[in-house]
Amino acid sequence: MQKKHISILALKNANYASIVDARSVFRRVNELLKKQGKKEAFEIQVIGEKPEVVIEDGLVTITVDLTTLDIAKTDLIIIPALRGDMLSAGHYNRFFVDWIIKQYKRNAEVASLCTGAFMLAFTGLLKNKKCTTHWQYANEFRFFYPDIILVDEKIIVEQNGLYSSGGSNAYWNLLLFLVEKYVGREMAILVAKFFVVNLDKIAQTPFIVFNGLKAHEDKEVLMAQEYIEHNYFEKITVDELAERFFLTRRTFERRFKKCTHCTVIEYLQKVRIEASKKALELNRKSVDEIMVDVGYFDSQTFRELFKKITGLTPVEYKNKYRKQA
Repeated sequence: MQKKHISILALKNANYASIVDARSVFRRVNELLKKQGKKEAFEIQVIGEKPEVVIEDGLVTITVDLTTLDIAKTDLIIIPALRGDMLSAGHYNRFFVDWIIKQYKRNAEVASLCTGAFMLAFTGLLKNKKCTTHWQYANEFRFFYPDIILVDEKIIVEQNGLYSSGGSNAYWNLLLFLVEKYVGREMAILVAKFFVVNLDKIAQTPFIVFNGLKAHEDKEVLMAQEYIEHNYFEKITVDELAERFFLTRRTFERRFKKCTHCTVIEYLQKVRIEASKKALELNRKSVDEIMVDVGYFDSQTFRELFKKITGLTPVEYKNKYRKQA
């Protein structure tokens, strides 16, 4: 097996842990292969714009292995998780954009870890493609990159040699996914055991906290969002909301979907399920009592919707997250 060259980017606003963890995973594969009397699978190098990169507000200085000028061809580019303002993430590291695009056109694959998806999106390679990122940044991502299909419930998304991972520690699952792809399932299991990682975790839906997108200037839609969030436990219809804000139903639904990336009904459902999640975490009421509190009266409908949004049944969620006295 020919060695694959892995380029881990030392970006200016990178999360240092994601650089170290990516390097550690692939180095561990090499170590295990050597113990088995086999050849190493990866050549791993940290790549920077300059020989030294200062990150983490000056706390860490990385001495890179090579700069992009020294790399003619690579097989896999790792974009680490990013810190700070995601809007400026791409501009801050624009030096790498042309190099990433050039390597991708030469058949390199590109994997973004967590919020590194913002940098990958900035390259333009994700246009009209699917990806995921940290659920907390989903609204920002959709707002900045409306031409990318964000599936933020997923922990790993792969499309056309472009990989992305969900929130924070979900990048471990992407790294193990890549190990399995390049070396095999058996090796991925060994590495997962070494780092004590759940290998086959595929969804981040149980961890998502719904927070409706409000970075828009449509006053009527904003008022409708506020109304839903304060009155979700009451009977609310689309017709009544449209009439309340002096809009036709068709106009109201079109503007609401454009601003929030949700239909009115989807928004109401997500607000109600978010309220039920908090109730399940914090109090001793039964699932049926909480169901009624948030505005549902059909047990089957509530349970099906809860599982669709969170990936867990209400009872599973309660057992997993409820605070014990």
